[in-house]
Amino acid sequence: MNTKKNFIMILLIMLMIISAWIINQNKHESEFKSVLILEKPIQLPEFSLINHKKSPVNKNTFAGQWDLVFFGFTNCPDICPATLHTLNQVRQKIKASDLKKTPRVVLISVDPERDTPEVLTEYINYFGDQNIGITGDIKELTKLTKALGIFFEKVMDDYDNYTVNHSAAVLLINPAAEFSALFSAPHVIEDFIDDLKRILDNYS
Repeated sequence: MNTKKNFIMILLIMLMIISAWIINQNKHESEFKSVLILEKPIQLPEFSLINHKKSPVNKNTFAGQWDLVFFGFTNCPDICPATLHTLNQVRQKIKASDLKKTPRVVLISVDPERDTPEVLTEYINYFGDQNIGITGDIKELTKLTKALGIFFEKVMDDYDNYTVNHSAAVLLINPAAEFSALFSAPHVIEDFIDDLKRILDNYS
């Protein structure tokens, strides 16, 4: 992986997202508390991965429903389990509300070397039902992360082991398979829920 080139591409995408936020800051300031709304949603690219059941995953997998997508890994010590716990709480409260649309929670592994479908199945079950875990070829994963401005990097330690540094944001994918909003950490559950409800209510 050309780390420098990938970093520049991701930086450019993030600058586009930030620019969209600045343009719409006044418009959304009174409406939203914790979410960045993209003025122009980003269409998911063509990619080919697999889910925790070993079924194929591509951009069409995300069409037809709302998805809360988090890029992480099962050996993550703190941010990943904390975020998935939060997303489960958000999903359960949305499900219990009067909204007819309940988003899925999707974990896309940035450590496919260790995160096999079997490992993901056991892991995502800790954080509620109907969650989806996604893994696969690193080149296919990079197609997706670069298009969405998601950073991840394998980092070796002094004991011939490694961890993965990665973005901690939660992406909202709309029913048109577009990246339409971003929830940045740290997440305040009630603000997250309020903002998400407004988005789901207003989507046409």
